[in-house]
Amino acid sequence: MSRRVGMEASLAVSEAVKMANVDVVSAYPITPQTHIVESLSEIIAEGELDAEFICVESEHSAMSACLGASACGSRTFTATAGQGLELMHEVVYIASSMRLPIVMTVANRALSAPLSVWGDHSDVMAVRDTGWIQVFVENAQEAFDHVLWAFRVAEDRRALLPVMIHIDGFNLTHVVEPLEIPEIAQVNQFLPENDYPHPLSPDRPVTMGAYGPPFIYTEVKKAQEVALRSANAIIQEGWDEFAEIFGRRYRPVENYRMEGARVGVLTMGSIGETASLAIDRMRDQGKEVGLLKLRLWRPFPFEEIRKAVEGLETLAVVDRCISFGGPGGPVCSEIRSALYQAPSRPRVVGFVAGLGGRDISPEQFEEIVKRAEEIAQKGSPDEYEMIGVRE
Repeated sequence: MSRRVGMEASLAVSEAVKMANVDVVSAYPITPQTHIVESLSEIIAEGELDAEFICVESEHSAMSACLGASACGSRTFTATAGQGLELMHEVVYIASSMRLPIVMTVANRALSAPLSVWGDHSDVMAVRDTGWIQVFVENAQEAFDHVLWAFRVAEDRRALLPVMIHIDGFNLTHVVEPLEIPEIAQVNQFLPENDYPHPLSPDRPVTMGAYGPPFIYTEVKKAQEVALRSANAIIQEGWDEFAEIFGRRYRPVENYRMEGARVGVLTMGSIGETASLAIDRMRDQGKEVGLLKLRLWRPFPFEEIRKAVEGLETLAVVDRCISFGGPGGPVCSEIRSALYQAPSRPRVVGFVAGLGGRDISPEQFEEIVKRAEEIAQKGSPDEYEMIGVRE
């Protein structure tokens, strides 16, 4: 039987890491991620988890240490946020290229300048093409669940890919919510011991990530792309097995009150729960509107998105990041691209909101729906609209 507790989402992550029985945690503290690794350092120091905690001098070093630990066959975890993720940027590519099953939680944070410790998705979009499996969560329970799921998927011998779990900074990381903690027997049933097939050993020395001249580099990148796209089946298997054992089901694209909807709103992360309040209110007023929540960011769920928007006339995509000088938000760009070859598709309207941790109210989501309908009917001279800008 599970036990129900009240817990900060950051501590829910560290509790899941403990229950996953990791071998190595390598990390550097940075707001708003600090509570995760701070808690793990205490758990390890107090003997609750038999693991090595490597306290490094930077996030670049944190990921570098993770590479070595994972390559030796250790179950490896780290966490970071914002500028920390950008400092480790070049090493993030190496983890996926060398097919190392590292799990990392990113407490999403706006990027400087100006300096901001609050949450948006600028840091996510800077690493979207690094070759990691990436998922978004909405609340503490989902954060806890996806740590366990991430190790299950990453370490599967058919995948061997690192996984990033995105949790919104402050709006989620520092919020205390109700949480179901499972029995350790359930966790062990779901998550087998790590059995990395190519561990480094002094008895069998090899070179990893060595020089790749032009005659081989393209083929290596092709193999990496095939591996990431092929992980779709393993990702779904992991969610199916999780549902069987724990009773909570997750999907690449979640939908809320989409039955009979003409207008859809698409979100990622914790703002989906706020958007659902607006959807409820508009539904009560008789409006045909629904909500799509994009959970799986990489590999991108093309077919699931195309199926999810069937029947919609208009889709409002809400980004928490700007693609400067581009068409607005990166998510909107990807949705438009994914739907380009669909036999029928809604008019996709882009919005940017919630930058630097600014709240997005249910009333603003209602305004987004209204503007999306207007733009779909009358057009707009702008590629996108930014919500909540003071004049």
